[in-house]
Amino acid sequence: MKLSELLKEIQYTRVIMPKDEVDVLGVNIDSRLVEKGDMFIAIRGTQADGHAYITAAEEKGAVAIVCEELPERQNPNVAYINVMNAQSITGKLATTFYGEPSQKLKLVGVTGTNGKTTIATLLYTLFSEMGHKCGLLSTVCNYINGTAYPSTHTTPDAISLNRLLAKMVEEGCEYAFMEVSSHALAQERVGGLEFTGGIFTNLTRDHMDFHENMDNYLKAKKSFFDNLPRNAFAITNLDDKNGPVMVQNCRADIKHYSTRTMSDYKARLIETHLDGMILEFNNREFNTMLTGRFNISNLLAIFGAAIELGKDAEEVLCVMSTLKPVSGRFETIQSSDGITAIVDYAHTPDAIKNVLGTVKEVLRGNGNIITVIGAGGNRDKGKRPIMAVEAVKNSSKVILTSDNPRNEEPQDIINDMLAGLSDEQKRNVLSITDRKEAIRTACTLANKGDVVVIAGKGHEDYQEIKGVKHHFDDKEVVREIFNI
Repeated sequence: MKLSELLKEIQYTRVIMPKDEVDVLGVNIDSRLVEKGDMFIAIRGTQADGHAYITAAEEKGAVAIVCEELPERQNPNVAYINVMNAQSITGKLATTFYGEPSQKLKLVGVTGTNGKTTIATLLYTLFSEMGHKCGLLSTVCNYINGTAYPSTHTTPDAISLNRLLAKMVEEGCEYAFMEVSSHALAQERVGGLEFTGGIFTNLTRDHMDFHENMDNYLKAKKSFFDNLPRNAFAITNLDDKNGPVMVQNCRADIKHYSTRTMSDYKARLIETHLDGMILEFNNREFNTMLTGRFNISNLLAIFGAAIELGKDAEEVLCVMSTLKPVSGRFETIQSSDGITAIVDYAHTPDAIKNVLGTVKEVLRGNGNIITVIGAGGNRDKGKRPIMAVEAVKNSSKVILTSDNPRNEEPQDIINDMLAGLSDEQKRNVLSITDRKEAIRTACTLANKGDVVVIAGKGHEDYQEIKGVKHHFDDKEVVREIFNI
């Protein structure tokens, strides 16, 4: 693509051009990935400043450099585009380079603290089962028409994101469903994308290490709905106090869902079990293999999005009744002697409360809940004691253990969690830093009819310790202990 065409809609302060017209063969924000003929965008990130790698990008063959500060020494064969904020224009550069892929798909974004993965993944499954070619961008894995592509972030960087969307278009996909994280919104990774619809799940404490306070966190989420076009739809959760706030300045067609009050998409719980529920959606009854009041909200959002995308309600509910839980989201494993283990990604106070509350509702006092829980290292420390309190309040016994300690000492993280507990609460708490041993102990303490909840890692198949990812899968460990 000609550089002049790529820059057509970009605001810049100065351009230094070589004698000959520049052909751009690729776009990159990582100098290590630059190849001959590429454009390199120097972004000032939280971990590194891309300006420090301009020379490295030039040595690898970059023909154009987008930067906020021009280098002292300039290569006469390279074009330099001086901009005010490189991060803010990266999305538009990427979507232009890849041929505006989001305009050729029906792209639906899901944002909120909890529920994003379940909603996006099950929408992908639902529409695939209804005969459509689809794409998925999620925490667990990215999919294009059934083919898996590894996922490293909830929402990829702008370049990778547009590359994947372009691949979806190339493969003939009609729909794409994606998780839109608060980090991605704050860093403008979805800039330049055109969404057909957006879904808000809920807003509870998370990512304070990045956003610093709840107000910034809310503003990041809200910006997604502020930027939806008039011809899009926005579906928001009325059961969350922030649901109406999200769509205050939204130009899109606003719809609501709720389990408590009148709304466009309304649900009633008829019956619940550990392996499913009987529900009523908009006066239509159906069975689901998902469990928990939080999943009623997730299913309502899925139902609403499908209807807004033009699908028939009866057909949607028929296919929804066949949907299975997403990997690591309230995933149940049964032992031969009547113990149930539940592996869930819950890693926020609200998510832990929801998962344990669901188990309590199903058990109705007939069985104990033994919870294994930790907290991630190098992340929001403020939520650690709150998570511990929620676990203890809703469990018969709690075992505090390692999650992904990253560069912190596991015992230090556990001590932060213990700091939130009273001496009386600590009597029902064990601390076992080895996660496998913690899970084994929980299963040993459980009797027939009891439930072991293993929270925090869900679908993850690794533990990150001192910068190294070691293979570790909660589900594998449970199956080994249960000998199944």
